[in-house]
Amino acid sequence: MTSPGTTDPALPPLIEVRGLVTRFGARTVHQDLDLDVRRGEVLGVVGGSGSGKTVLLNSIIGLRDPDGGSVRLLGKDVADLTAAEAAELEQRTGVLFQQGALFSSLTVLENVASPLVEHTRLPRRLIREIAEMKIAMVGLEPGSHYLKPAELSGGMRKRVGLARALALDPELLFLDEPTAGLDPIGAGAFDALIRSLSVDLGLTIFMITHDLDSLYAICHKVAVLADRRVVAKATVEELEHSDHPWIREYFLGPRGRAARKTS
Repeated sequence: MTSPGTTDPALPPLIEVRGLVTRFGARTVHQDLDLDVRRGEVLGVVGGSGSGKTVLLNSIIGLRDPDGGSVRLLGKDVADLTAAEAAELEQRTGVLFQQGALFSSLTVLENVASPLVEHTRLPRRLIREIAEMKIAMVGLEPGSHYLKPAELSGGMRKRVGLARALALDPELLFLDEPTAGLDPIGAGAFDALIRSLSVDLGLTIFMITHDLDSLYAICHKVAVLADRRVVAKATVEELEHSDHPWIREYFLGPRGRAARKTS
């Protein structure tokens, strides 16, 4: 596992969730959920099916209004953002959704350039150069520039989505199951890419994953969603000694033991 991220506890968290409540009809997914993510952390978020991992992400980035509690992102209360503040936060954060969420009618180059077109007034030539640089940064060759998403493999689509998420040089990156659907070799290569980018770019990363190998390879700390809240936020080594039943089953079961051996 990577060494702990460089964080300053005196600085306010980049993400601060307090007393979050999320309901779908009569079903309560989150109840009094608290979570801090500090600058420089690479945080993995895990939990069983239905624990609300992606719902939590959507609440943090403003795609879903909480039913209670508060979310502060980069020092701003997400519930009270002006249009200008929302646009600023969008430029300071990048999101890689699980399926890439690429525009099917656009080429790779156009997809990666789209945030620059939307949020800047840079000359088209400079936008193109930046997009080409981001594509190269995620390990794709120039021959991919004019391909459409339907012509890409699953791993390539994720890399294009990552390049687009990095287009505006964000300080905070959200990843939703980045290795889902990839074979073990492809998943390992993507883990290595994320680890390298987090160090080289000084990123803070909030990563939802079910992949134990990713937790051991990338994450400084892991937040565990269970019992409708975050029951633990700690290093993987610390979680291996937890008494919580779900945590023990997850980290000390056969898959956990296998991931531990290869880390």
